[in-house]
Amino acid sequence: MAWLYLVCAGLLEIGWPIGLKMATQPNKVVLGSSLAVVFMVGSGLLLYLAQRTIPMGTAYAVWTGIGAAGAFIVGVLCYNDALTFWRALGAIMIVSGVIVLKLASH
Repeated sequence: MAWLYLVCAGLLEIGWPIGLKMATQPNKVVLGSSLAVVFMVGSGLLLYLAQRTIPMGTAYAVWTGIGAAGAFIVGVLCYNDALTFWRALGAIMIVSGVIVLKLASH
């Protein structure tokens, strides 16, 4: 169950940068900021639950890895962020690191 909490926490971690990006639009400051806070709280709560059984370093790395790679993908798909070889390689390396940490936790 802890790994489910952790994956869900990582997915919620993607939401707060989206909320902050939304908040940069003049008519969506309150909505975007509110969404960012909700996602931060939810993500943090699920990370807390996951860390009851998953080592802190592993949980934190997986959590931030899912959030970073997810935010990268959303940025490319929804906000026209540049997709270059080096940026894609960096995202692949993050995902690879998360996979290695998961495999090493057994």
